[in-house]
Amino acid sequence: MIIPIVLGLITILSVVMALKKKRPVLFALPIASIIVIAVVKIMMVPLPFWETVQFIFNLRG
Repeated sequence: MIIPIVLGLITILSVVMALKKKRPVLFALPIASIIVIAVVKIMMVPLPFWETVQFIFNLRG
């Protein structure tokens, strides 16, 4: 429950700061934070990292 709240706060703050400072690079911050959280969640699985990634992509087929 805390992850969506944190992502929401990061998104709101980065949009406000991007508009205020006129730096469009700050719009990439929410995307980067989602990627970091996804990698951390994958690393929490008790299998080796590469096997976990292969398992996730094999779920589609």
